[in-house]
Amino acid sequence: MLSLAKLFRLLTEFVFVLLGVLLVWVAMTGRYFFHRRAPAWIGLGAFLIYWGLRAGWRTGQTASPKESLVRGASLALVGAMMLGIAWLPFAWVAPLLGAAGAILVLRGLVTAVLVARSPG
Repeated sequence: MLSLAKLFRLLTEFVFVLLGVLLVWVAMTGRYFFHRRAPAWIGLGAFLIYWGLRAGWRTGQTASPKESLVRGASLALVGAMMLGIAWLPFAWVAPLLGAAGAILVLRGLVTAVLVARSPG
């Protein structure tokens, strides 16, 4: 039986999979409802890079170093793609959003496997 902490970590990764699927869906439909050079968008991209680097350096009490590396690298890459969306031509928005979504889906699946295989 899964412990409550492990179940919560798996649920968190499921949320990242759903967020990734949402980003891929938005990229495929082309329905963008945001201004890509808004300060909030740029700030969110910078915050994701910071959060990713911080998560990669710090290993929590329950997370293995592999989990921390996957989580940190994925968030930093998604943040970099969000900043790229702000400054690259509009034709790059769909591929970058799709790639960011794919990275989040892959992050959720890989980390869920690592969590499920971890002891305790």
